Amino acid sequence: MTSLDNLGGTDTTDLTRRGLRVLGIGIGRQKALFALATLFSVLFGAMTVADAWVLGWATDHVIRPSFEDGDVATGALVAGTLLFIGVSILRMVSVVGRRLIGGIVYYRLVAGDRRRVTRKYLQLPVSWHQSHPTGQLLSNANADVEAIWSVFMPLPMAIGVIAMLIAAVATMLAADPVLTVVGLVVFPLLFVLNVVYQRRQGPRMAQAQSLRGDVSSVAHESFDGALVVKSLGREDEETARFAAASEELRDANIGVGRVRAVFEPVLEALPSIGVLLVVLLGIGRIESGATQPGDVVQIAYLFTIVAMPVRAIGWVLAELPRTVVGWDRVRGVLDDPTRFPYGTADLPGDGALSLRVDGLGFAYEPGEPVLSDLDLEVLPGSVTAVVGSTGSGKSTLASLVTRLVDADQGQVLLDGRPAADIDHDQLAAAVALVPQATFLFDDTVRSNVTLDADVDDEAVWDVLRTVQAEAFVKALPQGLDTELGERGTSLSGGQRQRLSLARALVREPRLLVLDDATSALDPAVEQRILRALAERSHGAAGPTVLVVAYRKATIALADQVVHLADGLIADRGTHAELRDRSPAYRDLVDAYDQARTEVDHE
Repeated sequence: MTSLDNLGGTDTTDLTRRGLRVLGIGIGRQKALFALATLFSVLFGAMTVADAWVLGWATDHVIRPSFEDGDVATGALVAGTLLFIGVSILRMVSVVGRRLIGGIVYYRLVAGDRRRVTRKYLQLPVSWHQSHPTGQLLSNANADVEAIWSVFMPLPMAIGVIAMLIAAVATMLAADPVLTVVGLVVFPLLFVLNVVYQRRQGPRMAQAQSLRGDVSSVAHESFDGALVVKSLGREDEETARFAAASEELRDANIGVGRVRAVFEPVLEALPSIGVLLVVLLGIGRIESGATQPGDVVQIAYLFTIVAMPVRAIGWVLAELPRTVVGWDRVRGVLDDPTRFPYGTADLPGDGALSLRVDGLGFAYEPGEPVLSDLDLEVLPGSVTAVVGSTGSGKSTLASLVTRLVDADQGQVLLDGRPAADIDHDQLAAAVALVPQATFLFDDTVRSNVTLDADVDDEAVWDVLRTVQAEAFVKALPQGLDTELGERGTSLSGGQRQRLSLARALVREPRLLVLDDATSALDPAVEQRILRALAERSHGAAGPTVLVVAYRKATIALADQVVHLADGLIADRGTHAELRDRSPAYRDLVDAYDQARTEVDHE
């Protein structure tokens, strides 16, 4: 649970100082546009003051003479009208310019950090993603990035307000120093009240921003696991879990609203008090001849129109805590030191790769090895099946061979070159992994297979025939152009797996690793696919295939079978050889085959 006490770093002075540093960074990224937005804001401030001056001038030269003499000089009337129109046009231009350019600055800053965050996500290794909830990552790339730069919406106006205040005070002093001094008592009060408001509000806004990320994480997990929740009847428990997180956020937002409800009415009332003081004292000074009615109108009007923009300074101060919290959460991703370096070595040639594993060892937790001292050789163009009970290290081996993770000991060699030394693009082009858990994008069949690579449709249809997907794709409403929906939910599990296989094959990999990638297929379809893959492998252009397998008929297609047990290679050879000499292997395969047969018949 996040509270004001354990948020950390919520000292208001520290938050303000750090927030101002973030502002400096943002301004530095958008110097030219921010300067232009500020220029428009300064113009707005100048025209606001000019508007008050024109009103005062019109009071003395147009309105007052019309009451006293009953006649107004045409020149004065025309001049006053032109002054009002000119000031109004310039102020309109300044408002449009400030909002338009300021909005561009904000959205550019947000877009820039979103790109940085998502680029960093893609650079970080799989092991990092496994330890960070998806909901948190979504919050980092969306709500947290927006929280950092939302302060830039009122910032140009706040800077323009400072210029406006200087011009307003100078104009008021020139009109009537006494009324100005009396009225200016309001501005220090406004500033002090804004500071107190920010000190009270800052930690609460920081807490609320942090809790938004927690709610996003719980929500994403609940929605992503909807099938599990519903199938196990956990709707009430999951609803209660989400309700607890959202109620905590609700309470934090109520705390923000409570402080706002106390301070904002006072902030609204203070300028009116200032206007009232100016008018009351101004009447006496007009009667004594110490000032002109136009000067009183000018000063009172200035207080009326300046008070609201002055609030922009408070808005900036109030946004700084959210800025800091968002910045810390986003920088936690961007500055993460986790690295997964690649080498620069090439993988020359275009034929099937040889694969060798020397002394491979790996553990997810220290002292609990999943694989130990593993040695394995796979010849180019051959098919090797990896068999083992649950937890024996089969999927881990697949991840190590494709270099999704690196081994703790030993190395993986591709055509004699350490995988860690190979260039990233070269490795990605040569090695393909098809996992059991398939993922399809909310896009067309063609885009899901090609991933927008430059592949012609004939090549796509060729791999679809290989994976036994041609018939069902042709039956779809728009064929290759059919939209599959989020995660490909419009397809069956077997259809999704076949498209996942096609995605790997269309890139013509030199090493193909299948991690139980046909588990959702019926045995007959699986046999046809694996037989076609074996034929490709044994052909001149086919890949080397490493397959995590269960069914006996599938395993029998392999040139070599590796039996894993407790992270070690218990035996290796052909399927027939292992059945003859290894009771443990025979019992395992028979048990798997029986279990699969029962599932297939259900």
